[in-house]
Amino acid sequence: MLSRWWRLAASVLAVVVLLPVGWFLLQAYPLGGPGRAVIVVVQPGDSLRTIAGRLQSAGVISSAFAFDLDTLVQGSPLVLPGGYSLRQGSTFTSIRGQLSAGPNVATLDVVPGLTLPEMRQDLVRQLGATYAAQFSSALAAAAAVSPYHPANDSLEGLVGPGEYVIPPGESASELVAQMRTSFNAEARAAGLTPTTRRFGLSAYQLLTGASIVVKEGYYPSNMPKVARVILNRLARHDALQMDSTVLYALGRDGGTVTPAMLQTNSPYNTYLYAGLTPTPICVVSPVALAAMLNPPPGPWQYFVVVDKQGTMAFSTTYAEQLANEARAKANGV
Repeated sequence: MLSRWWRLAASVLAVVVLLPVGWFLLQAYPLGGPGRAVIVVVQPGDSLRTIAGRLQSAGVISSAFAFDLDTLVQGSPLVLPGGYSLRQGSTFTSIRGQLSAGPNVATLDVVPGLTLPEMRQDLVRQLGATYAAQFSSALAAAAAVSPYHPANDSLEGLVGPGEYVIPPGESASELVAQMRTSFNAEARAAGLTPTTRRFGLSAYQLLTGASIVVKEGYYPSNMPKVARVILNRLARHDALQMDSTVLYALGRDGGTVTPAMLQTNSPYNTYLYAGLTPTPICVVSPVALAAMLNPPPGPWQYFVVVDKQGTMAFSTTYAEQLANEARAKANGV
């Protein structure tokens, strides 16, 4: 009787031990082999647990928990940000190897403030000069048929922000089409259409102003008042005198504008040329676009960053502006 009890206990114990082991092995070595390829994007700062959850959502693995256990035993791979083409139902060993090898799918991270030349540089780095040249051609072709009638056949400012995954075989024209679709959705959400007119400005001019707001305002909280300053100065036919436009003319992003730079003979230099720049100067954010379409009322004509935290002081008179500039200098800005 006792022997039978021991046999039963041993059987139960074996089941208790073997079931989890069997379950884990099925997760680590799925039946049926790899399935279709899917793309998983790893963001900067993602933890391995976050990545495991994304792998599960994409069907690459069945259990993020089991993958976490596997990495505890086998060691965590160093996973670089970027796009990864992985097959659903792959083994944990295969997945770890592919993640350790680095991104194998190009991604274009388009953030507000980015310019088309900067995007081209990123594409050269990831996909080569030929693809980047095709991207430039696709941009020009799209600009030619844009309902916003952009100047200089430039699609600057007419592509939407977002992270664009570029699978193997996707053409530059397909990429640009996605970027235009993203922009159109963003513009509609903000209330901008090709026929919109506000403050005596066309839709394209409003978009151009919003791009300057992105560069000058930097923080979303600053953008509404910056938009109002731009509109107030345009109404008075004053030169905008925005440093960001000079930097764009020079092909630079950020940095100090010197007196010599202010003499740059370019229609993008809003110290020398009155009015808006010929085209937008960067990708526009929804906040900046909303600010340009619906700015707060106010008499402000000037602004300056007055501390290292990015606080902006707005003023109506030049004397007030000079006082704010002195405050900024005292704060080491």
